[in-house]
Amino acid sequence: MKAAVLEAYNEPLVMRDVPDPEPADHGAVVRVAANGVCRSDWHGWVGDWPHLFDLPHVLGHEFCGEVEAVGVEVTRFKPGDRVVVPFSGGDGTCEWCLAGHSHICDNTQQPGFSYWGAFAPYVAVPYADGNVVSLPEDIGYVEAASMGCRYMTSFHGLVDQAEVRAGEWVAVHGCGGVGLAAVQIANALGANVIAIDIISSKLDFAKELGAVATVNASNADPAEAILELTSGGAEVAVDALGIAATCRNAIRSLRKRGRQVQIGMTSAAEAGEVALPIDLMVERELRLVGSHGMQATRYPAMLRMVATGKLDPGSLVTRNIALDEAGTVLAAMNEFDTLGVTVIDRF
Repeated sequence: MKAAVLEAYNEPLVMRDVPDPEPADHGAVVRVAANGVCRSDWHGWVGDWPHLFDLPHVLGHEFCGEVEAVGVEVTRFKPGDRVVVPFSGGDGTCEWCLAGHSHICDNTQQPGFSYWGAFAPYVAVPYADGNVVSLPEDIGYVEAASMGCRYMTSFHGLVDQAEVRAGEWVAVHGCGGVGLAAVQIANALGANVIAIDIISSKLDFAKELGAVATVNASNADPAEAILELTSGGAEVAVDALGIAATCRNAIRSLRKRGRQVQIGMTSAAEAGEVALPIDLMVERELRLVGSHGMQATRYPAMLRMVATGKLDPGSLVTRNIALDEAGTVLAAMNEFDTLGVTVIDRF
């Protein structure tokens, strides 16, 4: 098969012939129908997380498609089944998997990072019975692609981690794919959403998805603006980007006893460490909670909201491309010059 291969950091992906994958006894091979190009792919491409894989490597972790083959131990899936694959998979054996938290498995199984991913027409997914989710017939593949990462990450962050309630103010810092998903999901939960970014087109898109107000952080202090808009601060803040500025601004934008959900992960500039306004957090009794992906067992709740029209991940898709264009999209992310979700649907 042809795959878009990362052979050197910050260099164009190279289309190469690579071996077709075979399923492990506990695994499945999925024929990829659609795969989103995500900022996490960009982190991998620029070399922010070299500890996760060796080069050459095939990125791509936000995908759905059809089961092509299964191993002898797989009982829940068969060839021809429509599926979506959560990027935050587990091995099903550690204490966290056994407690229902496979998305933070001690032996994490992440396509595009732990093993070769979906910048290719086929992916071998390990431990398929626990790491693959059935996709209803009425949800299209392009619509479902982001439910492998950005959309489900926002759902878990807002619903399970931040426990957003109707009527609350939710400030979303960073309106990339995960931030725009957070805007739509928080709005569906009945929250009043404020979107923050430095690019006006992204803020306009956030309004279309339900934001009641926006703040352009390039010409205003976002925390001060939110404190004024909400008469004291947001109950919930989302850092959907992960740079030092958005993390601190999100905390500063909270009202007393507010909750921040940290979804964005740092770049090489932060190297995993961000200085926080600790005194402010103490004085306001603020809570900071991390959020990583979502376990497969939580998908039914999200899929029901999609099926009933309360959520519409397809509305975030702004561009469809062929596999050999993936590298160009990654390069554009250097300038944060992408809007919404770009999906590979031609392999």
